[in-house]
Amino acid sequence: MAFSPMRSKSADEQELARLGKKAVLKRRFGFWSLFGFAVCELITWETVLALFNQGFTNGGPGGLVYGFIIAWSSTLSVYTVISELASLAPIASGQYYWTYMLCPESSRVFMSYIIGWLTTLAWIATVTTESLFAGTMLQGILILDYENYKPQNWQGTLLTWAVIAACVFINAVIPGALPRIEIGTVIFHISGFIAIVAVLWSCGQHNTPSFVFTTSLNEGGWPTQGLSYCVGFLGNVATFVGADASVHLAEEVSNASLTIPRVITGSMILNGMVGFVMMVTLLFSLTDVQQVLNTKTDFPHIEIFNESVKNKAGATVMSVIVLILTWACALGIMTSASRMTWAFARDVGLPFSSIIKKVTHHSRAPVIAIGVVTGCACALTLIYIGSPVAFNDVISLTITGFYGSYLVPAALLLYRRIKGEILPHKAMLEGEEPNNNFLNLSPEPPIVASELEPKLEGSLPEPAKDQELSSETQLVAYVPSQLFWGPWHIPGIWGIINNAYACIYMIFVIFWSVWPPQTPVDPASMNYSVLVTGGVILFSIFWYYVRGKREYRGPLLERSPSAMRGAAPRETVAVVNI
Repeated sequence: MAFSPMRSKSADEQELARLGKKAVLKRRFGFWSLFGFAVCELITWETVLALFNQGFTNGGPGGLVYGFIIAWSSTLSVYTVISELASLAPIASGQYYWTYMLCPESSRVFMSYIIGWLTTLAWIATVTTESLFAGTMLQGILILDYENYKPQNWQGTLLTWAVIAACVFINAVIPGALPRIEIGTVIFHISGFIAIVAVLWSCGQHNTPSFVFTTSLNEGGWPTQGLSYCVGFLGNVATFVGADASVHLAEEVSNASLTIPRVITGSMILNGMVGFVMMVTLLFSLTDVQQVLNTKTDFPHIEIFNESVKNKAGATVMSVIVLILTWACALGIMTSASRMTWAFARDVGLPFSSIIKKVTHHSRAPVIAIGVVTGCACALTLIYIGSPVAFNDVISLTITGFYGSYLVPAALLLYRRIKGEILPHKAMLEGEEPNNNFLNLSPEPPIVASELEPKLEGSLPEPAKDQELSSETQLVAYVPSQLFWGPWHIPGIWGIINNAYACIYMIFVIFWSVWPPQTPVDPASMNYSVLVTGGVILFSIFWYYVRGKREYRGPLLERSPSAMRGAAPRETVAVVNI
């Protein structure tokens, strides 16, 4: 339990009403529980272990160390921009809502739809990735402990399904336990880190500082070491992917416009520090390079543990700690993925939206959306049985998809802030009168739909066949036309510089994310991520013209006209929250 300044439930609902939505999900998260959630979503030191091979092969120890620092600081810049957007419009829809809100009117529906599909599928791919990490990590532990065990790909898939099943149970059956689980997990996250680092430093031989900080490798066979650094850099980038997970829980957390930015920033700083320490510790503990890179377990950290402690039981315990935390990360990722899927279905962005958007009465959780995410993730893991290489290309969507979904709203925000079209947060609090082109949210007499229509974004479309029409829901796309900064943002020229740097960095990451890991390139080593991400974008464009153009209007207004009046932030009060 923690005592923190939080707004009342009605104030949170008023802020959501300002964005045109009704409160449907239960606000079960406070600052500390969401902080635990965010920390365990990144699990940076654990991901450093799991993805160690990628950066070590292309770049070597020096490339890993300095690449980590660059990736950490640059990604913090990116998520600072995401935090500004989350503070400006704290809503589970995230990127596609911000895109619609910031985009020119002529292209806002189309761009929002594409970003909605890209973000949704990127999150589903991430559920698959993290679950497979946990499943195959369990298989790696079995390989370590049983010399006669011969691993099969189908066994890895079955173990992955077991991981997914546990995540589904918690998310769908006992969602109220999530905040407490996340607080417990972050404690275990820090405790496990301290234990493993202490063991690695106290056991075995260690490399020299010269090896760790100055050695470079180019095992990918690139013409220059610089190219090798850039290709291997993606391993460090992947350790920080998904920090926007907290954004998609915006409708389940108190005081979201402040809590989410603080949680994202705090988790990035904490995870960056422990991740860097683990990176350096692992490099100092790496004595037999070839044995580690060619390990039968497929996870270099398991071999490093075994070589350091010279004891399979000890290495197994250390590996199980990483496994449990990876499993916990998969749990949280499923939570975020289901909320993103639910939010997009709420705005009729997906097939069968009227079914997917349903929320159970007793748990107030999007159980059907959880089922959709689970079904897609389990189907994707079947690819691993036939070809782990092909599966790696599918999960590459986690980088290109996420960074693509970040880049569009971030670039639009940069354009808006340079033009000075976003008013200070203080103006909204003081009830500053917006100009006549924008929706006036001050109290007025009730109005009828025909009077409301020209003031809202879009027009009244024909109801889709699977769309339920109620007196409380207006089938019009709506976002606040007058933009106000949230209570958390970087003001002035520094905000512009940070925003611009974040956009440049994201373009850099997207460019290098489609490069193969080695040369010469053959069908087995080719990086097909450009085809996967491009395929998602092309499919979403195709589906937009087939069906989406008739059904998707953008973020839909869920508030009755009378409820929209006075939808502005209220004073904060102090409450006790988990």
